[in-house]
Amino acid sequence: MSKTFIAITGFLLLFAACKKKNETPDFHYDYFPLTEGHYVTYHVREIRIDTSLNLNDTSEFYLKAVIGDDIIDNEGRTAKRYNRYVRQNLTDPWVLQDIWTTILDDGRLELVEENQRTIKLVFAPSKYKEWNANAYNMLGDQECYYTDLHEPGSINGFSFDSTVTVEQEEFFSLIDYRRKYEQYAKGVGMYYKRFTDYKITGFDINHVVKGREVIMQLIDHGME
Repeated sequence: MSKTFIAITGFLLLFAACKKKNETPDFHYDYFPLTEGHYVTYHVREIRIDTSLNLNDTSEFYLKAVIGDDIIDNEGRTAKRYNRYVRQNLTDPWVLQDIWTTILDDGRLELVEENQRTIKLVFAPSKYKEWNANAYNMLGDQECYYTDLHEPGSINGFSFDSTVTVEQEEFFSLIDYRRKYEQYAKGVGMYYKRFTDYKITGFDINHVVKGREVIMQLIDHGME
């Protein structure tokens, strides 16, 4: 019995080891789906302030980002079109605003925004991953890292089983307040974005002298 038990135990351990070895690792690429026709629709609120110009303007509109067909990017790689449509009201027709490109290359999810190539995500997400989002452009370093790894999330009635947050910047001083981050859901892509870059007075974030804030919130997603 003892020899039989040892033999069976050894076989089971060997079987488990072989199965684990043959399993394909999950890099979680579906935090940014690149299937043609996949779309996400956002409600966007943008605030611009400049007290020297007596400017305090808030605008709201809707934006739809759609993964398009293949395109050869300026690096000679096969990328995807990232078509962006806008409208002022939910009943208005969509109008094509611009065409960006996006690509998954060597574990990096890149998005070319207005001819500026940025690294949005690095796979597989982990608490040890850090990267410079602006490594391929001239915008200045932007060190990013992950928080809230693979946590449930929700927004505007949509619930997600697994999400990550990409922290981009958090800075507060006597005259500056900057808070920037994005959140991604598996099978969906980016579902929330906050970009705040303000000049302030006396550590008071409610006393803005100049700057801009953009909040993007998912209101729909799917395939078309």
